[in-house]
Amino acid sequence: MKTEPPVAIQGGSLSEEAPELAAIGQDRSLLIVDDDKPFLARLTRSMESRGFVVRTAGSVAEGLEAIAQSPPAFAVIDMRLGDGNGLDVIVDLKTKRPDARGIILTGYGNIVTAVTAVKFGAFDYLAKPADADEIYHALLATQNDKVELPENPMSADRVRWEHIQRIYELCGRNVSETARRLNMHRRTLQRILAKRAPR
Repeated sequence: MKTEPPVAIQGGSLSEEAPELAAIGQDRSLLIVDDDKPFLARLTRSMESRGFVVRTAGSVAEGLEAIAQSPPAFAVIDMRLGDGNGLDVIVDLKTKRPDARGIILTGYGNIVTAVTAVKFGAFDYLAKPADADEIYHALLATQNDKVELPENPMSADRVRWEHIQRIYELCGRNVSETARRLNMHRRTLQRILAKRAPR
């Protein structure tokens, strides 16, 4: 029976670079809980390409149900969900699987609240919009070096573009409503939407 090689972190294996990950072993199960469907789909594809076996949930209730069925080794959970707080999912995960690593995603305005997430059992937190590289490194980081600065972090233009895309999707791809919500001129928004994503 074939076994997968250890995940490399900065040139070493899990046991060499992050001894606290040794208990998880080769379990690559990952639960992503987020009610932003486009973001959820993108992150799922990215994490699967990095070797994780991903399950998704769009609410606190779905997240708790997924954990009840099979507690994952890793989790990425949005703090603000339509039916409650992602902290409830973190607490339940750590109760059922103490060695699991959960990352909380939070809006920039909720960083202070996110610190509380660590006290509730989250391994770390990241401000949205976080990219797949940041999330990957946060999940596999050591306690002494949790989140590395990405080699190529998102530019300010890309962060703005991601935000506009998210609001556009939440508005059901309605240009007029999106422009109203963002306090933008409709033609300006149409030009942005017609362009490729900035780097």
